[in-house]
Amino acid sequence: MTLELLDDFLNYLSVEKGLAKNTLEAYSRDLIAYLGYLSNAGVTSFTAVTYEHVLNYLHELHKEYADTSVARKLAAIKAFHKFLVREGITENLPTSDIKTPKIAQKLPKVLSAKQIGKLLNQPMGIGKYAMRDRAILELLYSCGMRVSELVSLDVGDIDPRHGYLRCLGKGSKERIIPLGSYAIEALTEYSNKSRRELVKEGTWPPEFFLNNRGTRLTRVSCWKIVKKYAEKAGIGDIYPHLLRHSFATHLLTNGADLRAVQELLGHADISTTQIYTHVTKDKLRVVYERTHPKARKK
Repeated sequence: MTLELLDDFLNYLSVEKGLAKNTLEAYSRDLIAYLGYLSNAGVTSFTAVTYEHVLNYLHELHKEYADTSVARKLAAIKAFHKFLVREGITENLPTSDIKTPKIAQKLPKVLSAKQIGKLLNQPMGIGKYAMRDRAILELLYSCGMRVSELVSLDVGDIDPRHGYLRCLGKGSKERIIPLGSYAIEALTEYSNKSRRELVKEGTWPPEFFLNNRGTRLTRVSCWKIVKKYAEKAGIGDIYPHLLRHSFATHLLTNGADLRAVQELLGHADISTTQIYTHVTKDKLRVVYERTHPKARKK
């Protein structure tokens, strides 16, 4: 069993399935650990891998990881073994009878409109970082973008004049997202002023959001930016994806069509979007019980 087959598998996922870089990296880590386990168990070929080997490995994973992480690792293992059969490496498919456990779907946390307002008002002034950070926060909330999508934006992806941007989501799927007036104002201000200060002399970087070295802002840096302003706003320790959750929930709460929200978020399956309807229903119940005179006995 060699790592060359793993490289072939990852290349297949990238070219044939169009999986995102972050997903490929996760699959790579998961499968390197899995192959290491098989090697330590004395398994020398993929034909020799048994149902019990995989089951025992999952048992070990459950001691260390949450159910969601184990489910993802199992998905990587099953896909890898199917690939080996497809490529004629082996006829053995030890994962065929292993069912992926159903994971209870947790309702996403969301920020209130008031909390969002506090957060977006934090980057003050006309400094190059304040203008950049203001544009970042506006985009994360007003467009519901994933942080990986935001930091991947290039200058040519944004058209503030017509009020749209082009976004490459999971699986390199392209979608067009409309820009609100606040986002357009923040993007234009950053593009015309502070971005020019961040660009190093003699360079013309295509990347839109830049760091202090004039190169593409990273996901980690974006996470730190959101965290910093959340603390300043007094709304606790939050993460960028919480703005995406809030974007979807606020749209649905205010009457947006579920299909439209699905398109804006770039969800392949509407069932992924439907989780936000549960959040809005819970909020409606709270409002109902707090305000209706006959909602509950006194």
